Amino acid sequence: MKIHEQIENLRDEIRKHSHLYYIENKPELSDYDFDQLLKKLEKLEAENPELITQDSPTQRVGSDLSKDFPTVIHKKQMLSLANTYSKEELFDFDQRVKKLADCEEIEYVAELKFDGSAISLHYENGIFARGITRGDGIQGDEITPNLRTIKSLPLRTRKEHTAEFEVRGEVFMTKESFRKLNERQEEKDEKLFANPRNSAAGSLKLQDPKIVSERDLNIFCYYLEGGETHYENLLKLKELGFPTNPNFRLCKNIEEVFEFCSEWENKRANLPYEIDGVVIKVNSIAQQENFGQTAKIPRWAISYKFKAEKAETKLSDITMQVGRTGAITPVAELEPTFLAGSTISRATLHNEGEIKAKDIRVGDTVVIEKGGDVIPKVVEVVLSERPKDSVEFEFPKTCPVCESELVRTEGEAVIRCVNFACPAQVQGRIQHFVSRNAMDIEGLGEAVVKMLLENELVSDFGDIYFLEKSKIAELERMAEKSAQNLVDSIEKSKEKPFSKVLYSIGIRFVGQGTAKVLAKTFGSLEKLKSATLEELENTFEIGPKIAISVAEFFKDERNLELLEKLEKAGLSFSEEQKEGEKVAEFEGKTFVLTGTLPTLKREEAKELIENAGGKVSSSISKKTNFLLAGEKAGSKLAKAEKLGVKVLSEEEFLKMFSGEKNEEEQSGIDEQLSLF
Repeated sequence: MKIHEQIENLRDEIRKHSHLYYIENKPELSDYDFDQLLKKLEKLEAENPELITQDSPTQRVGSDLSKDFPTVIHKKQMLSLANTYSKEELFDFDQRVKKLADCEEIEYVAELKFDGSAISLHYENGIFARGITRGDGIQGDEITPNLRTIKSLPLRTRKEHTAEFEVRGEVFMTKESFRKLNERQEEKDEKLFANPRNSAAGSLKLQDPKIVSERDLNIFCYYLEGGETHYENLLKLKELGFPTNPNFRLCKNIEEVFEFCSEWENKRANLPYEIDGVVIKVNSIAQQENFGQTAKIPRWAISYKFKAEKAETKLSDITMQVGRTGAITPVAELEPTFLAGSTISRATLHNEGEIKAKDIRVGDTVVIEKGGDVIPKVVEVVLSERPKDSVEFEFPKTCPVCESELVRTEGEAVIRCVNFACPAQVQGRIQHFVSRNAMDIEGLGEAVVKMLLENELVSDFGDIYFLEKSKIAELERMAEKSAQNLVDSIEKSKEKPFSKVLYSIGIRFVGQGTAKVLAKTFGSLEKLKSATLEELENTFEIGPKIAISVAEFFKDERNLELLEKLEKAGLSFSEEQKEGEKVAEFEGKTFVLTGTLPTLKREEAKELIENAGGKVSSSISKKTNFLLAGEKAGSKLAKAEKLGVKVLSEEEFLKMFSGEKNEEEQSGIDEQLSLF
């Protein structure tokens, strides 16, 4: 037998056993025997490198680090789904579909909604060519080397397929793989991962495919282009060798769909992976195409989300967390319990008033709730389990870090430490300054900031710009290269615009949007510093509370000293004033932005509005003229519809610049979006 035939036969045998093991769950070989086959193939390929092909089983794990992820535009937009949370909302969706169908018979396919990361897979002549993350739905990152490490993902289809085609699916991590991953993290004394979904999504963006392969990721495929029905496409995917979830159902009506939803809401805890709902799609592909989509969501599909999960656990202590502005937040320290895909050991108690209202005490058995990305919270106390010797919790009078007296400002629920030099506040201010949305200084994480403070290399964020590479390199876990990278990142941050600097210095109540308004209105730090309280209050979007906070910030000598350091370091303290061509439909109109837009960044949309003569507000009111809504629009969309505010898609928004009108009616679907 010729060497190339021997290699191809080995590959076929390995593919067969991979499929039996990872997809059919019917292994015919022991792990040892399988490894021996793989080693034999690796040896033959090493001796004959010209015969290595990209679909070979040996190519699942790359040997070189990826330098970057190229951005790729999706062949077809990866849409999001609207969410429903009740039987009534599900039946409303059915009525909308029937109206679109105009008496045609409707069938649905109900599938489990996996809690993972959506990806697009492209095959050429039956061979896996590239894989792309969902990104913003229009474009995503190409992460092909990382996807090759997923053992259940076929590098070649089981049946010959000459055409180029696309498959979509969800990459996820099983509960067991997540548990083992955190065990390894614990052994290495490294930070534990929050939940399987975040672990899977984060793993896909790692630079080293070898590390990705160790994460034991998995995939279920749910979309194949073409075909006559979605149900047939799911069966076809399995025929081609793609891993599909067996728990889907063809439903003749919405009642059968709801039965499926109820069944899996009760059974989901028994699955080896996390699900957070059910996806419902119109079965006919022709009907899907006929019904179409809005700018954000398909009209032929929806997501039924399960209720937030709850669990009982013991509250062992109440500790205090000190924020960068001195705010004291009480935290419930809990006996670890697994809930909604992650182990919960802490939950916020918000403030003293929350503790008193619920009469939360140390030693209580409490009910905690967590849904999706929501921060775990204590929803109630199980009074029947309360220890007889329990006592009411007393809020501390002094700061747990610096022991300064705590103060509550009149009209506020939050109690604060007012010691500017409190170590917790100092570290918090620095971490805010270097964070991604602020100066975005890569390499200055919490641990490094703590080391810099402990070694007295910095005492505030102004000192960052005067750090010496040699001193950084002497720190634990730092070396010449990492020190140089940090110095380069610090230097690069000097290019940030004035609005970013203004946000980064941490003026209370001044978020990113407010910082942009102040930078645009006053143009420079000097003018902002000298602005009167009246001038600040009269600035669009700046109320009395923000105006007072800004004025007080610039009266404090300690803040002025910090600003001098930043100016000396060469940071931008002024912003170029731009004058755009006014557009009639924009002049004097108030816009609110919400969600993620398909192509425009929010700041770009805001700049377009302002340059055209419009204003951008952060909240919906009767004075709002337009809501520009993207994906994950949330509660602002519902409020806009209630107040009769016109809702625009990005397409409609851009057409306003040319005077075009768009007559498309807005759907009343709940726009709290989830991944499709």
